[in-house]
Amino acid sequence: MRLSNWLIGLVAAAIFAAAWVLMNRPVEQDPWRGDIAGFSYSAWRQDPNTLSKREPTLDEIKQDLQLIAGRARSVRTYEATGISAQIPALASQYGLSVTAGAWIDKNQEKDEEEVRNVIAIANKVGSVNQVIVGNESLLHNLIEKEDLIRYIREVKAGTDLPVSTAEPFHVWLDPKNADLVNEVDFLAVHILPFWNGVPADKAVDQVMVHYNELRKAFPEKRILIAEVGWPSEGLTRVDKSGAYGGQGAVASPIEQGRFIRQFLVEAKKSDLDYNIIEAFDEPWKIKTEGGVGAYWGIWNADRELKPALQGTLVNYANWQWLAIATLALGLPFAIWMMRSELGLTRIGRFFVALLGCGSIMIGVWVYAQYSQLYLTWLDIVALVMIAPAILLLLVIFLVEGLEMAVNLWLGQTMRRLAPPPVPRRWKLPKVSVHVPCYNEPPDMMIETIQALERLQYPDFEVLIIDNNTKDDAVWKPVEAYINSLGRPNFKFFHLPKWPGFKAGALNYALTQTHPDAEVIATIDSDYIVRPSWLADLAPHFADPTVALVQAPQDYRDAAGDLFKRMCFWEYAGFFFLGMKTRDEKNAIIQHGTMALIRRSALVQAGGWAEWCITEDAELGLRLFEAGHRAVYTEKSYGKGLMPDSFVAYRKQRYRWAYGAMMIMKRHWRELLPFGQSKLHPQQRYQFLAGWLPWIADGLQLSFILLALAWTAGMILAPNMMQPPLTLYLIVTLGMFFFKVGKSVWLYSQKVPCGLLDNLGASIAGLAVSYSVAKAVWRGTFTNNLPFHRTPKMENAPAFVRGFVDAWEETLIAAVLIGSGVWVVMTRGAWEPAAFLWGILLFVQSLPFVSALIMSMIAVLPKKEAEPLPGIQLGTELGRAK
Repeated sequence: MRLSNWLIGLVAAAIFAAAWVLMNRPVEQDPWRGDIAGFSYSAWRQDPNTLSKREPTLDEIKQDLQLIAGRARSVRTYEATGISAQIPALASQYGLSVTAGAWIDKNQEKDEEEVRNVIAIANKVGSVNQVIVGNESLLHNLIEKEDLIRYIREVKAGTDLPVSTAEPFHVWLDPKNADLVNEVDFLAVHILPFWNGVPADKAVDQVMVHYNELRKAFPEKRILIAEVGWPSEGLTRVDKSGAYGGQGAVASPIEQGRFIRQFLVEAKKSDLDYNIIEAFDEPWKIKTEGGVGAYWGIWNADRELKPALQGTLVNYANWQWLAIATLALGLPFAIWMMRSELGLTRIGRFFVALLGCGSIMIGVWVYAQYSQLYLTWLDIVALVMIAPAILLLLVIFLVEGLEMAVNLWLGQTMRRLAPPPVPRRWKLPKVSVHVPCYNEPPDMMIETIQALERLQYPDFEVLIIDNNTKDDAVWKPVEAYINSLGRPNFKFFHLPKWPGFKAGALNYALTQTHPDAEVIATIDSDYIVRPSWLADLAPHFADPTVALVQAPQDYRDAAGDLFKRMCFWEYAGFFFLGMKTRDEKNAIIQHGTMALIRRSALVQAGGWAEWCITEDAELGLRLFEAGHRAVYTEKSYGKGLMPDSFVAYRKQRYRWAYGAMMIMKRHWRELLPFGQSKLHPQQRYQFLAGWLPWIADGLQLSFILLALAWTAGMILAPNMMQPPLTLYLIVTLGMFFFKVGKSVWLYSQKVPCGLLDNLGASIAGLAVSYSVAKAVWRGTFTNNLPFHRTPKMENAPAFVRGFVDAWEETLIAAVLIGSGVWVVMTRGAWEPAAFLWGILLFVQSLPFVSALIMSMIAVLPKKEAEPLPGIQLGTELGRAK
């Protein structure tokens, strides 16, 4: 283990551990040492198994009142029935005066009982000094104003105590409620600046503004600020008017303490009568007031005092332990990620160490955030569904980061591009070139054969295997051309009904291969190979450990076609980046065409897998499992044809992803990081890491469905369904933009294309995400590739064909964009988390929008166009700009 790795890891871990210090710098605010006028108090307790409220015992009420009596002079109650009716008498035992409340709801029978009981309590309990009938009953349309006035009159007639009802300040100031003002003996007003998005450091001033408005409007009325306070957790709110320059009301321990302490100082100076809302957290309010509603208490639900009144104001009271955890977990993880087999420079190792420690930091942060919350069953379900997504995001983040580091900061390369020195008695092996085809245009096939005729190699044969083509007009011209050559090393086979698809044809070709052939070469039926292909690459087989030599796929039909040009550069990234990285660890993907395979290794491996639709990649994995080595050269030795339409391009990617799932299911034991396998760890990692982005697309589709369901809940039950935690949204969006930025950066550094082609490749890659996602899910649970019917729209206008070819993606994009617009327009102006949620919905729509763009581009009329700056189309992939 290098000492430099320990030093680099320690620096990286210390950076993120220090972030906890920066995030928890104490806020200077003098503690409150005086008493408090009053607390709002609801005696309900939290059910131990759910967040539902339960009726407390008398002993529990006494315990609560004892805590309150140590801090305040009075309590305000909200109900006069059930066990709550006993609170005033119990409060008097602890020297607390009581503002007795009657709860008014839509249940007339219950309301009348509340009124009767509060009258009895007011007359019986000497500590009761005033009565409040109803709590925001008009604000929430719980009762008609005339009925509320009737109840107030009834209470006033039954007791000599002052009587009022409690409403927010704007309800009292509404001229329509002048009759209500005339009925009450005093104004019980709620002033809660948090709900108006006022920042905590300006909120006390706002309280006094509203208080003074009421004093000016009603100079003859005494004013009780019946509720004033600040929550310690929850989502941020922003003033809709933008009066505070984008600053918002943040629900946090720091902001709660800042507001409460400042307000108490002002209340003493201005001789205010008030109740702090509230004495204890009420977790059940999450169901009616969202996440914020549960956290207004000075004590939490376990009756532990928060730092709102005294102590250092920090958001995470145990931040020191969080910093230690970040350091203790981050350092070994960073050391492991910098392991020597990666072969990175110091800059690369430091970058990787930062990635590892950053991931640990995010994990600790998520834990710290959720550990401070009361979780409902809905929260737990969401967390169970979101946690794997966050974990996957972190894994993808690390995988993408490692790929970036290896591509940019690799030290000494382990690749052996030049063939080894040929032993004196070793001669070039005989090569059998296999060309499987099915229902291919005869002119194209003849062009492929003519290129093979020009191979500059001393000893080779060419086997053309046409399987399952029914139309004689398609295969007979190819057979006739082969026969006309008069070359015995060129042979044609027509298999009218043959199982196993392409793999079956290749296995048949093995049975017809010349006994002396030591190497099998495979190309697709549309490839035009270079004459030097075999001569340049066959010498690699002088190394007895080499079983596979792979050249890249390349294409010759991108000029003048923007769709194919975008596809061309999207393909290019895999060969310039992924394959070169894999070759460093002897873990390349065999991709069928332009491959040379040692015949003995192919036979010993069992031939081509007819059960797998990506038989080429599956064979490559089996060769590695058998202990063989592969060689990859990025030099182009042949060019084929790209898909002609978006539908074909999408189906091709679907097949690749579906085949990957089939391979993983068959080879899962060999791919596991533990157990017996001839694959070394880096090979297992490269294969899993290569397929992980496709798996992520599959999970992303599930997350999109969850996001839409969550958005529907926000529409139908806005009080109960809040946007997910801002932390999660930041992590999700951050990971997306990191991945996109990484791709653009690597393309700019390692792929010889200009900026526009770089962006075009990104759009092309995003466009097939949905197809990949469907393939992942279907490939996980099925084994037969489903039949895809191509829409028959040849005679329809291009615009219509473009929509039809991508109708699923277009529909999903419309739903996501529409949902995002709704969230931003209805809640985004005052709720930053909702705004971020809307942005997330827009980001999730990008792959689907990209699919529509690609589909539209594919059906546009083709015309010759000047190449974009930075490349010449048709340039071989192996040639730099």
